Amino acid sequence: MSSKYTVAQDVSSANTSYATEFGNKKLLPGSPHKKVAILTCMDVRIDPLAITGFNLGDAHVIRNAGGRASDDAIRSLLVSYKFFGTRDWLVIQHTQCGMASVTNREIGNLFAESLEPATKKNDIWKNQTADCGSEHGLITDWLTIADLDESVRSDVALIANHPLVSKAISIHGYTYDVQSGYLKMVEGALRPGEPSI
Repeated sequence: MSSKYTVAQDVSSANTSYATEFGNKKLLPGSPHKKVAILTCMDVRIDPLAITGFNLGDAHVIRNAGGRASDDAIRSLLVSYKFFGTRDWLVIQHTQCGMASVTNREIGNLFAESLEPATKKNDIWKNQTADCGSEHGLITDWLTIADLDESVRSDVALIANHPLVSKAISIHGYTYDVQSGYLKMVEGALRPGEPSI
């Protein structure tokens, strides 16, 4: 056996410890207890359940780069409502988001030049190599963020106006400050749910 480190070794070891103390988690239902779904960013500084006061089993959590209302995020929200009855959806984007540090065109150009990781120096993203890129990066909408509050407002509106989104669902838009831990409700980013008939 090789002595080379792999993340799989850490995962296997951690999972063994987790499973040993799994306890009553096997009793959790598949449906979110609080009937909430959270759409947020994949940023490692965000613990969606902790910042909202929820626990494991209370809410569905949907994550992507920027916490944006992409087609797939909306698909997941729709499934969350249709099959699991979530009634409140939270859209949470955050300060210092990587998707606010670059434009759609810049990301496209980086991928067109190289598929390998880029690095940031003096607030500018640059490829380390310039080979084997793909022009597909130029036609992808990367859903970057120019104005944080406006991004939350537009995503809440996009979700609220989707033809498959029930008027019964309340949609709340927030920003999360990664330096303080505070959530702020964004003005104009609320669509209250209508009472069921």
